[in-house]
Amino acid sequence: MSLEAIGALREQVRRTVYEYVVARAEPVSRNEVGEAVAIGRTLAAFHLDKLASVGLLEVTFAARAGGPGAGRPAKLYRRSSVEHAVVLPPRDYRLLAGMLASAIERVGAEPAAYAAAREQGAKLAGGAAMPRLVELGYEPFEDADRTIRLRNCPFDAVAQSHAGLVCGLNLALLEGVLGEGHVVRLDPGPTGCCVAIRSKDNEA
Repeated sequence: MSLEAIGALREQVRRTVYEYVVARAEPVSRNEVGEAVAIGRTLAAFHLDKLASVGLLEVTFAARAGGPGAGRPAKLYRRSSVEHAVVLPPRDYRLLAGMLASAIERVGAEPAAYAAAREQGAKLAGGAAMPRLVELGYEPFEDADRTIRLRNCPFDAVAQSHAGLVCGLNLALLEGVLGEGHVVRLDPGPTGCCVAIRSKDNEA
């Protein structure tokens, strides 16, 4: 599945469609995609359905609020929560991470782990906050309240079974990356990363 999914992104227009969908905070329609990437609705639907068929997008249905077709369910697309990775030869770092997380919890070594995460974050620091977060895979965006939210949790696979530890490590890591100029706090939502960030300049 992962090889097929990754292969589906080789086509340039389809990759552009995918990048547009995953950058949106809410599910999008084929009309929105077509307008955004300057292709027809039919071609947009073709690429969207192909991306959905290989597991890169999820399909939902919701009634339209207004305009043509109001009241009828519209087909909407959003990024799939399924992870895709190709590692040759096979490696299972997720299994190792889970074992290490269990060991940390068993011996009560969370404070030492958080300190190590903060130190590692300081090593990764540098440059403006948003570009750095992009480089680290968090997919940041700023909401209406000028809070930086993170669409992606790079550690989601391990967080599923060790949420408390992993969210704490993530918080400490980002504190190290962003330094004293930002307020970093846990603010978990239904999707995305559990950390929210505000510049101290916006706190005044």
